[in-house]
Amino acid sequence: MFTDETLETVGTESSWRKSNQSEHDSRGCQTVPLETAETGAQAVRSSECGTQTEPEEPLTGQYLPDCGDLPDPPGLMDFLQRVEETVVKELVKNARSHAFDGFQVNWEERHDTVSCVHRLHHRDAQDRGLQASCLSWSCTGSVIACGFGRVDDGDWSTERAFVCTWNLERRGMDPGRPDLVIDTASPVMCLAFHPSQPSRIAGGLYSGEVVVWDTSRSQDLILAQTGMSEDAHRDPVYQVHWVPAGRRGEWAVLSGGSGGRVMLWSVGEDGRLALSSGYALLRQQLPHSGTLGKVRGSGCVGVTSLALSPWDPDVFLVGSEGGLLLKCSFSARTPAATATRVTSEGEGVALLAPARFSFSPRCGPVHTLHCSPFHRNLFLSAGTDGLAHLHSLLQPDPLLSLRVCDSYVFAVRWSPTRPLLFAAATAQGTVQIFQLDQRSLRPVAAIDQATGGRPTYCLEFNPQQPGLLASGSADGSVHVWRLSAELTEQEPRETAQLEQLANELAE
Repeated sequence: MFTDETLETVGTESSWRKSNQSEHDSRGCQTVPLETAETGAQAVRSSECGTQTEPEEPLTGQYLPDCGDLPDPPGLMDFLQRVEETVVKELVKNARSHAFDGFQVNWEERHDTVSCVHRLHHRDAQDRGLQASCLSWSCTGSVIACGFGRVDDGDWSTERAFVCTWNLERRGMDPGRPDLVIDTASPVMCLAFHPSQPSRIAGGLYSGEVVVWDTSRSQDLILAQTGMSEDAHRDPVYQVHWVPAGRRGEWAVLSGGSGGRVMLWSVGEDGRLALSSGYALLRQQLPHSGTLGKVRGSGCVGVTSLALSPWDPDVFLVGSEGGLLLKCSFSARTPAATATRVTSEGEGVALLAPARFSFSPRCGPVHTLHCSPFHRNLFLSAGTDGLAHLHSLLQPDPLLSLRVCDSYVFAVRWSPTRPLLFAAATAQGTVQIFQLDQRSLRPVAAIDQATGGRPTYCLEFNPQQPGLLASGSADGSVHVWRLSAELTEQEPRETAQLEQLANELAE
């Protein structure tokens, strides 16, 4: 039914490749050729013009100083010969005059007002109600330090306080943020920058400690301190000063407190202040003056203020709580009547009686003393009677008494540039500036601290920039004032006027 059959193979060749290749064609495209042309332009006409002033005609009939060919004006020679003798006589008189000795011309613009340039404060101190109790300028005049405490607190206080510093020349200085804040164990009563090392500050605390800080340190700023040892003060330290030590270039710290002792400390390398000399002010050993009368009692005289004489390194002045004012000597050799020895590093130090002269006593505590930098015998004192007293070291009674205010006077400072000028800080919150040659005895300037009548406790002139005066108030603020030229520039013969005033009042 079905059988196999083999058929022949049939094939055909593909023609699509050839057909497609034959249909390909090439095409081309090109833009229209660009046409270019060149043209030129030039001004057809040109012209030049010029101008010149007319030649000046020679001047005639006028006197020309640089022309020697012209004759002198008529009558000139007669006039010069007539006044020659009078002019020469006046020139000789001016050459012999001393009216302008010491006068220096200042071409800077004068300011007639006192302006506030900084109002410094520490927020933590103000929040705790602490007062600006003391101020001190660095020896460079760029940094000011303020100690905070409670001046009106008569009870024993263990409240912690601060020492703050501001660099007024630092760019971006923040008045409300001190550059450095040092915590203290008790309120700060006094401060004193080192005379030649701007990083060292000596301070006295309410607890009786004397501390020296070194602000150049990065960790522990306390360089040396007295601590609560047997030879330290046991009562508040109201004044500290740097005094030259025995060896050249070294300085010691002088401190005075209400316990009746004045101590001289040397800064040791072991972190302690070593007692080198001690003085005790006992009533029975005080010298008598014609106005002092007989001193009763045998107790100590509490020290409230100290002042060093810039003229005699052996002399220092002491003001007391009871109003006594004493001239003392570092070279005293008379032993104190009681408590004659205190220990310091295992060695006994004999206490001496330094008082050499007594001035007329005041009716209340002597808050402040300051020696004149222009006269070796003059100094100022002030206290609770509202008066600023001008004293001479040569007589017991004051030479002059000026009414500063109706309340307390907490600080007086001589101007560093004006021999007749001084400033006073009052309990009424003002700073009064007086000039001693004013016969009206009224202040030449009054600076209102704008503290709501709260007291001003301290003030200091800048030693390098005498136009700056700083004052500290009970509200915890520090004002830096720029004084006018009339209050800083010394007038002709002002030193001679101070000498004449002192001699007239002393007679």
